[in-house]
Amino acid sequence: MFREFPEYLSAGDCLVLNDSKVFPSRLLGRRAGVHSLPVGKGNPKRLENLSGEVEVFLLEPVSDDAKTWTALVHPGRKMRTGERIRFGEYEAEIVARGEFGERTVRFDYPGDLYELFDRIGHVPLPPYIKRGDSPADRERYQTVFARQTGSVAAPTAGLHFTPEILDRCRASGAEIAYVTLHVGLGTFQPVRGDSLHSERFDVTEQNEAKIRQAQRVICAGTTSVRAVESMYQGRTHQTDLFIRPSFEFQRTNAMLTNFHLPQSSLLMLVCAFAGRGFVLSAYQHAVESGYRFYSYGDCMLVL
Repeated sequence: MFREFPEYLSAGDCLVLNDSKVFPSRLLGRRAGVHSLPVGKGNPKRLENLSGEVEVFLLEPVSDDAKTWTALVHPGRKMRTGERIRFGEYEAEIVARGEFGERTVRFDYPGDLYELFDRIGHVPLPPYIKRGDSPADRERYQTVFARQTGSVAAPTAGLHFTPEILDRCRASGAEIAYVTLHVGLGTFQPVRGDSLHSERFDVTEQNEAKIRQAQRVICAGTTSVRAVESMYQGRTHQTDLFIRPSFEFQRTNAMLTNFHLPQSSLLMLVCAFAGRGFVLSAYQHAVESGYRFYSYGDCMLVL
């Protein structure tokens, strides 16, 4: 049982937690016409006063002023460069298209965008949860140690922890170090080719020292693993590290992780750490025993 987790820790260990915080990154708006769509082939006339609901799923900021974001937009095919989307009294414009259907969206908002997202945004619940979000989800779809705003999905291995269990982890003599890796498209998108989308991460000097000095490093979640191993490769601020079988781990000694989707980079990472056959046998046991999978599901500790 997860309540027994602190019993596996002792002095000399360092438990690594991802303190990234999920923000309400799912925005619901309406089409507001075209700002600057050029007239020409395929655009015989300027389109105005278009209407219809639009969903914008924010991924990460891409400008220094944090007003421009990459996003997934639905309905995607209809939303071309130059189209504007209205969110209440404010608007955003699609300024570019990405390789895999992403859009670059520029917001016309004079203040702090995160404050706007808190007011108008919805919690980005996983798609297999077939209901709208509720006010309670703002707390439930969040770890108890979340501090740094920026994720569009929760680092789900951290959802198992309570303040009491964290206190027992400290009482075991283990150190706790925090890394920040903002979960974005790279974590939950199906694998395409040999690369992943880049994600933002940071490790402070104090937390890096704890990780380097530990006798054993236990990472809670694949995002913590990715941040630690990226740090050991000398990467800073952004990482597109793709951990898969044959990867040589430099600092991760144990891993706490949930059960992941097939064909995902997350399952590949776990197989790289523990061995494909061993992991798939664990999954077979989980299926036969009725364990729960995905974000709100059960977890396993790989020692």
